[in-house]
Parts: sequence; C-alpha cells; structure tokens
Amino acid sequence: MPTRPPAGLQGAARILSGLLEARTGQILSESRSWRMETALKPLLRAHEFADIDALALHLARSRDRRLEADVVNALLNNESSFFRDLQTFDMIHRHILPHLHADRKDRRLRIWSAGCSTGQEAYSLAIRFRNDAARWRGWRIEILATDISTAAIAQAQSGIFSQMDVQRGLAVGDLLKWFEPVGDDWQASAELRGMIEFRTDNLFDPRAPTGFYDLLFCRNVLLYFTAERRQAVLRLLARHSHTGSVLLLGAGETVIGQSDDFVPHPDFRGSYARRPAALAQPDGAMRRAL
Repeated sequence: MPTRPPAGLQGAARILSGLLEARTGQILSESRSWRMETALKPLLRAHEFADIDALALHLARSRDRRLEADVVNALLNNESSFFRDLQTFDMIHRHILPHLHADRKDRRLRIWSAGCSTGQEAYSLAIRFRNDAARWRGWRIEILATDISTAAIAQAQSGIFSQMDVQRGLAVGDLLKWFEPVGDDWQASAELRGMIEFRTDNLFDPRAPTGFYDLLFCRNVLLYFTAERRQAVLRLLARHSHTGSVLLLGAGETVIGQSDDFVPHPDFRGSYARRPAALAQPDGAMRRAL
C-alpha cells in the first residue's frame, strides 16, 4: 500500500486515496473525498463489505491486486461529454484544423487525446472529420486516445453511451447520423470506432504514444496532479510534439510556470505551441486511416 497518502484525510479514506495516488498520480483532495463512499458503493455491495473501513482493512491485509484495480477505477473521475467546452471545439473546427490542413504537406494528421476518459472527446473529433470528409479526402488521420482507467477505455472501445450521455453536447443530427440504437443506449457507428485507437496507458509510464503529434489534448487532467507530476506530464507531451503542434489544456490549466517547452499559441487563444527547439524524432508510428 502507498506510504504517502494526502494529508488531512483520515482512516480508510486516507488509505484508499493513497492507493489512488500510487497507481495513477492523482490526488484525492479533501474537497473531493466526499464522493469516495458514493463512488465505491457498488463495489462495496458486490464484495459484501460493510463500509470503506472494511474494504481498506481487507486491502491492507490481502494485497488483492484485482480489487485494488477495481477501487482505482471506481475512484477515478471519468467526467466527460461530447463536444465539451463547445467554444473550444468551434475554435478547433474553424481555425486549428484548417491551419493544420494547410501546414501538413504530407497529408497526414496525428492527434493524441491524453486522459480521454470514456472517449467522447475522441468521438467528437471523429464526427468533425466525417462531417467534413471532402476536405480530408486522401488524408491519413490518426487518432490515439489513452486513459489509465481500464473501465473507461473498455466503454470507449465499445462506443456505447447512455441516453443521458448522448444528450450532453451531441446534436440530434449527429446522433442519428453516426450512432445506432442498442436497447436503451446508443452505439457509435463502426466507421467512427474504426477511426480511433483507444488504449489503456499511464502518463507516468507511457507505452502508447509514438512519434510526433500535430494536435494534443490533455484537458482537465493536470489539475488532479501535484506540481511535480504536472511538469512530468508536460515533458512527456513535449517529447511527442513538434514546432507546429498545438496543445490544448483545460480551462483551469496552464503551462505558465510549469513548462519551458510550451508557450501560449500566437494564433489560437487558450492553446499552446511547442517552443522551437532541436527535437529528436521518436521511433515508430501508429496508423489509422480516415
């Protein structure tokens, strides 16, 4: 079990939040700890634990790795929605993607959605590309979407979303065009699912990203980390970006004071550009065709 749980939390909450930090780097602050019992309630019921104290005691004694993984999945914040922060997606559609279309002479575009949760961000991008298929005809579009949560990635790969999920940000026209009813839920079309590679990955022990990416998303991820870990993630993003790359963070996140590798983008408000530097080409490349 971890040895450095967040200060201020007590008892079982302190142990379980320490487990979350050890596995993912995320800090479960006192302000977020109120949701712990609610998040763990289905797991407590399934394993017949009376409360989180019984769960923490069992983990301390048994070192049950599978149960530890289930606890981590339950505690992760998998909040997401289609076209989240619509103003950002409008900027991507109207300005960033046309800029990259003109800039990438090899007609190849690589996108990485880091901390993708259940995949709505990646599917929103895929919808934008398919709705503008004429512009991107003949291009090779590669979308990599990664998250540490095995449960979130499993849902993202299935492409199945509840009625509540699709009502959050998804236009009715796009729902009817790109999703099919599956019982009470909706599933992204095979065409959309085929555009995206979803992979479970840890930003502090990354295996999935390869080469350089032209557009990088890491939105509402850094805010859960310590300053030291935020800097480590930004160094990772820098290693997989080039001087023409565009980085998008969440509205409450910034590179200022966190990284010397990125600067505010001169053309796209709220986004960041790779600071010019001599960059070594990473090996390998992931393929996905539009």
